[in-house]
Amino acid sequence: MASGKSAGARTISTLARFVTFLGVSVLCGVLAAGLLVPGAAVSAMGATASMDFFDELPTELEVGPLSVPSRVLAADGSELASFYVENRQPVKLDQMSPYVKTSLLAIEDSRFYEHGGIDVQGTARALLNNIAGGSTQGASSITQQYVNNVLNEARSRAGEDASITLNGAKGIGDKLREAKLAIAVEKKYSKDQILENYLNIVFYNPNAYGVEAAAQYFWGTSAKNLNLQQSAMLAGLVNGPTLYNPVTQPAQATKRRNLVLDVMLAQKKISKAQHDAAAKAPLALKVNAPKQGCAASSRGAYFCSYVEQQIYNNAAFGQTREDRQALLVRGGLTIKTTLDPRLQDKAQAQADRIAPPRANPSKIGSSLVTVEPGTGKILAMAQNSRLTGKDNWISEINFNVDKKDGGGNGWQPGSTYKPITLATWLDEGHHTEDIVDGSKRRYPADFRWKASCQTADHRVTGAYDDTLQDSHDLKNAEEGWYRKMRAAEGIYQSINTATYAMASKVDLCNMGQIAQNLGIHNASTGDPIDSLKIASFIGGTDGVSPVTMASAFATFSTDGKYCAPVGITSVTDRNNKTYEVPQANCRQTIKTEVAQGVNSVLQQVLIRGSGYQRGIDVPAAAKTGTTDNSEYTWMVGYTKGLATASWVGYPDGYRSPNARGANPGAQFYGDGTTLEYVDGATVAGSAWQEYMKEVAPLYNTGAFSDPPQSVVRSNDSDASSSSSSSTDSTGSTDNTGSSDSNPFDNTTGNNG
Repeated sequence: MASGKSAGARTISTLARFVTFLGVSVLCGVLAAGLLVPGAAVSAMGATASMDFFDELPTELEVGPLSVPSRVLAADGSELASFYVENRQPVKLDQMSPYVKTSLLAIEDSRFYEHGGIDVQGTARALLNNIAGGSTQGASSITQQYVNNVLNEARSRAGEDASITLNGAKGIGDKLREAKLAIAVEKKYSKDQILENYLNIVFYNPNAYGVEAAAQYFWGTSAKNLNLQQSAMLAGLVNGPTLYNPVTQPAQATKRRNLVLDVMLAQKKISKAQHDAAAKAPLALKVNAPKQGCAASSRGAYFCSYVEQQIYNNAAFGQTREDRQALLVRGGLTIKTTLDPRLQDKAQAQADRIAPPRANPSKIGSSLVTVEPGTGKILAMAQNSRLTGKDNWISEINFNVDKKDGGGNGWQPGSTYKPITLATWLDEGHHTEDIVDGSKRRYPADFRWKASCQTADHRVTGAYDDTLQDSHDLKNAEEGWYRKMRAAEGIYQSINTATYAMASKVDLCNMGQIAQNLGIHNASTGDPIDSLKIASFIGGTDGVSPVTMASAFATFSTDGKYCAPVGITSVTDRNNKTYEVPQANCRQTIKTEVAQGVNSVLQQVLIRGSGYQRGIDVPAAAKTGTTDNSEYTWMVGYTKGLATASWVGYPDGYRSPNARGANPGAQFYGDGTTLEYVDGATVAGSAWQEYMKEVAPLYNTGAFSDPPQSVVRSNDSDASSSSSSSTDSTGSTDNTGSSDSNPFDNTTGNNG
C-alpha cells in the first residue's frame, strides 16, 4: 500500500509539474513576444484572461529623482554636516572601476547586453529548476532589478515600506508587472544608461546606496578605484545585503565574493592568476560610517541647527514643513553658509573655557556669536552645551538665536540696552556732553513721560511711583554716583539713575522706534520691545537673543546701516536649481551722526568705563550688561569689522547665582575658580576679550569716525567739566560706579 501511495503521489506531482511547465512555457512565450513585438503580441493574444492582465499592466516606469544627501558648507567650502535618508553619491559609469561592471554582470546577468530586458533563457531555466524541486534560483535581469529598485525608491518617497523585496517573495503578478516595465525601460534607455542607473540606486547597506557610497563606506575609497576583489564583494552583496554583510558576516561575504570570482573566471572575464590573487585577499575593510545631521557636525553644531531651521521656516523650499524636510534629506542641496571656521573654532574654545560642557554641574551657559557689520553675515556661533555625546551637558536650545530659529525665549539684556537710550537721546538733538541729573531717584506717579504713541489702552507702565507703599529708590551699584554728570559718562559708567534721567527727556515711542530700527525684538514672539514699559530702557523685561544684540551693535559700527543677520549665502540642488534665501537687506536705519556719537561713547567703556579692563588693543567699542543677581551677564562689543555678543547665564531657569555676599559654588572657569560676584565684564567680558583679541585682526580694525561737534555739545554753551568724576581723565577708578542691571533690585543693590 505504501508503495502504491508513493507511486500515485509521484504521478500527481509529475502531472502538476508538467501543467506548470506548460504555464511557464506560455509565460515565456508572452515575454518573448513582448520583447520582439510587444504591441502586436499582446493584441493578438488579448482574448485570453492572462493576456488581458498583461495588457493592463503599466508600460511606463515613473523614474523619480534619486534621494541624494544635502550638504552644509562653511564659507571656505569645508563640510559642516550632511542630511539624508539614503546615503548616495551618484557617479557616471566611466567614473566606476571596470571591475564593478564585469563582476556585477557575471554574477547577476551575463546576457545583459544580449536580451531586451527579460532574459527568457534564464527565466525558463530558473523556473524549471524551481519546479523540478531543485535549489531556488532567481530570474531577474539587471533591468528588472533596476525596475524593482525604482519602485522601492518611489515607495520610500511616499513614506511607504521601502524594504528590499526578494525575488522569491514576489507573486506572478509582480513578476509580470516587473517584466513589462523592464521591456519599456529597455526601449527608453541605452544598456549603459540602465547599468549606470542601477549601480547608483542599488542598496548595499543601510549606510550605502549606490556603488560610490558603498566604496566610501566599506573602504574609504571611490568607485573609480575599486579593485577586483572589492568589486566582486559588492557584486555579490546585492543579492543579500544582510546575509553577505562583510561587517557582520565576514565569512559569508568572503564565500560569496569568491563565488563571483569563480563565475568571472568561468566566463573568462579574468585570468586564473587574477582569480587566485583576489580569492586569497582579505576583505580589508576600512568602514567609514557616515554621520548625518547637526549633532554630528564637524564644527558649529548649533549654527548648523540654525541653518536647518532657516530651511524649515522658508516657503521657498516647499509648501509645508514636511515638504521642506523631505527636500533637505532627499534633494541633494548644497547649502553654502557664512560661517568662518577660523572664528568658529576660537569662539567654541572660549565658550568651553568659561563653562566646560562636562564639568558644569550648575548648567551655566556661555555663548558667543559674531556678525560682520555691513553684511549681516554670521561668522561664528558657539555655546558650551552639546547636541549629543556621552557625559556632555546636552541642550537642544540654541542660546544665540530666536525661538523660531531653534532658540529659547531669549535673555534680559541688562545694561546692554542703554545704548538705545543714548541713540534716542542723540536722535532728538541732545548731546553727549549735556548734563543729566543722576541724583534723582524718585519719579512720582504723575510724572509726565513723553510718549507720543500712548493711548487710553496702551499707557506708560512701570514708572517709579513714590506714592506706593512698597516703592524703593532707584539704585546704582555703588554710592557716590547719585549726582549730576555728563550723558556720555552716565552711559559708559552704566549709571542707572543717569540713564533714567536721559529717558525722562525723550519720547519713549521714538526709543521704541530706534530699537526696531536696530532690529531689536522679543526673541520668543518676534514682537517689538514695548517702549512704554519704561523699565526696558534700563535692562528690560523682554528676552532678546545674542545674535539680535550683535546685529544691533553692528549698526553702530557701520555708522547707522542695519543688516539683518544671515547664515546662508546660497542653496542649489543637484540640477543647479537655485533657491531664494533670506537676505540681509542692509539699509540706513539711524542717522550717521547718531551712530558716530554712540561709537564715541561706547569706546570709553573699554577705556575708563564699566569694561575698562577688557580692551583688545585695536579700536573697539562695547557695553556690559548684568541682570539681577547676575542671572544673565553680557558683553556686546565691536570693531569696524566684527560685532560680537558674549553671553553667560542660566538658560534652564533662575537659580540666583553669584549674588553679592553669597556662596553659590558656581565654577565659571575651567580651572575651577568660584566667583562670589559676577558682572558683565567679569566672565562674559573675559570670553569676549580673549576671543576678539585673536580674531579681530582677521577683519577690519580701522578707527571709527569722530562724531560731528553738533552731537558732542550745543553751539551756544559748553558742558561743565566740573560735574564729571575727578578721576575721569585717568580711567583708574571710574569703573567703580558701573550699574549694569535692574535698578529696582532692592535686596542687594547689585547692579554692576
